[in-house]
Amino acid sequence: MKNITVPELGESIIEGTLTSWLIKEGDSFKSGDNLAEIETEKITIEIPAQTSGTLTKIITPVGATVNVGQSIAEISDQITPEEITETKVNQTPDTKEFKEQAAPVDRFNIVEKSKEIADKDDNLPNFDKEHGSANEKIIPMSKLRQTIARRLKDAQNTAAILTTFNEVDMSAIMALRKKEQTHFQKKYGVKLGIMSFFVKACTEVLKAIPEINSEIHENKIIYKNYFDIGIAIGSEKGLVVPIIRNVENLSNAEIEKAIFDLSNKANSNKLTMSDLSGGTFSITNGGIYGSMMSTPIINPPQSAILGMHSIIERPIAVKKKIVIKPMMYIALSYDHRLIDGKQAVTFLVNLKELLENPKII
Repeated sequence: MKNITVPELGESIIEGTLTSWLIKEGDSFKSGDNLAEIETEKITIEIPAQTSGTLTKIITPVGATVNVGQSIAEISDQITPEEITETKVNQTPDTKEFKEQAAPVDRFNIVEKSKEIADKDDNLPNFDKEHGSANEKIIPMSKLRQTIARRLKDAQNTAAILTTFNEVDMSAIMALRKKEQTHFQKKYGVKLGIMSFFVKACTEVLKAIPEINSEIHENKIIYKNYFDIGIAIGSEKGLVVPIIRNVENLSNAEIEKAIFDLSNKANSNKLTMSDLSGGTFSITNGGIYGSMMSTPIINPPQSAILGMHSIIERPIAVKKKIVIKPMMYIALSYDHRLIDGKQAVTFLVNLKELLENPKII
């Protein structure tokens, strides 16, 4: 008999949550097949089989916290050709059967298993019994959600966060997208969205106001001469901020492709540590959920974050006449320990100017 152990989970990460078993006791597998999934505070990691064999005993149930090096199952290296064939059919991600089984495992079984574990934990109150109601349930907070909560609170406790606002007339960007969309999509294989305009414009303004692209480290200021922009993406498991590297060297098409790829990776739990590490500035778009205005929280150790919002047709004054324009409120939250109000306001004014006179690069 051999054991399946928890692999290295990433730099400085020593534990995670076992979120699913991809095979059952008695199932056979081939080398390279994924056996289980572990969620850490940053990403979900799949555990592949190192050799062919059979899963003889599951030691650790779904929902349990596991540490690096911990044994979670026993396996046997004895396997028959028939078992290999049968297992491969059952585990191939492209089969209809696997897809039908995978969704309920991820969305329902994990929750119910976690509830069972939580109900058995002596340190957790039994809400159903205390309140006499079946309308409440308790499940453990995921590692990712714990990290989101901790980092947001740390940002508020550490930085002197202030937010300033402006508004952008989106008419020119919308007209340019309509004019170029068919050609752009045919040439590059991806749609021309509004995010690439914001990323390019932010990068140009960050070059002019380097404090906003900097960070505080102890009693020093680290100025970044590169521009790695974090794009906030809401996945099913929570908010993640993967990084697009060196955007100063990228075209609109390259940025749109990068955002598309990162979104797919986030929603399929394929983001890696390198996708999430670093970043000099972040952009979050609450407008996709209908937000009219918000005060985003910075992503430490970064010093600022731009919040985008819904595009809403509103009456505004243009040359002493009232006209209807597609307008967006934008918000810059920043660390006032490093960035002055004048710099923050100047950032938004210059950003507004670039966005209202867009170019495809």
